[in-house]
Amino acid sequence: MNRRLDLKVGWSCNNRCRFCVQGDKRDRFADRDTATVLRLLAEGRADCDGVVLTGGEPTIRKDLPAIVAAAHGLGYRTIQLQTNGRALCHRPLLEELVAAGLTEVSPSLHGPDPEVHDALTGSRNAFRQTVRGIRHARALGLPVVLNSVVVKNNLRHLPAMAHLFCALDVASFQFAFVHALGTAADGVADVMPTFSRAAPLLRRALWIGRAAGIPCWTEGVPLCVLGAAANHASEARIPSTRIVDAEQVVEDYTEVRRTEGKAHGRPCRDCLDAGACEGPWREYPVLYGWSEFRPRRAP
Repeated sequence: MNRRLDLKVGWSCNNRCRFCVQGDKRDRFADRDTATVLRLLAEGRADCDGVVLTGGEPTIRKDLPAIVAAAHGLGYRTIQLQTNGRALCHRPLLEELVAAGLTEVSPSLHGPDPEVHDALTGSRNAFRQTVRGIRHARALGLPVVLNSVVVKNNLRHLPAMAHLFCALDVASFQFAFVHALGTAADGVADVMPTFSRAAPLLRRALWIGRAAGIPCWTEGVPLCVLGAAANHASEARIPSTRIVDAEQVVEDYTEVRRTEGKAHGRPCRDCLDAGACEGPWREYPVLYGWSEFRPRRAP
């Protein structure tokens, strides 16, 4: 079995990210109570051997150690905490989560310094707290799977971010191209960069990670955009995932991502990578069209 449960434990959050895909769910939905979360964990174990606890922000829940312990008791092989990482600056909390069975953390850093990161997350001291949390995790031997959302305001900083991630000794890092859902959809032209501008900076950042021996990836970036870095696209590595969200359960995220989330246009028809490449998020060509895309053809 290599299937993962992505469980939204709630929608409350102590950040106000300018690109949050959850949008206004924090205002429309109450966080799940402990009993419901435990029931969903038990149901998911029927066909999933890994779980990602996400939200919203899971670390603001007082019952999070009990939830991790329950997942461990159910036999989940991997238990990942997807978090903004701020609460992990309190080492006793992290120690309690590790003792309960947490196997890895996936925090988010969206800039190389407080000026960039804190502005994007709408929270003062967020950068300092998250970096401290990452250092605590590494000191405890916990793998850190870092995620960054690529937007206009951090685009030129991607190489500097890669240098920082390497210095923090993360297990891997990923640059996820902004998805125009939730908050990002309200001002998509203000947050979504063009691939023409993003591609060279992404490649530079990826080469930095590769030179340091750290696995690094992209998400939501078509293969033709990555060019020589096409082997860094993460989509082929994403395991089969069941997502339990607020209003629906997505049984196969890969299928939904391919058929509903992403798009193919005229340049894709003659591309040798058409079968392997998922294309851009479908909102991208609505805003910028298809002129940037260059199909790979047989020599």
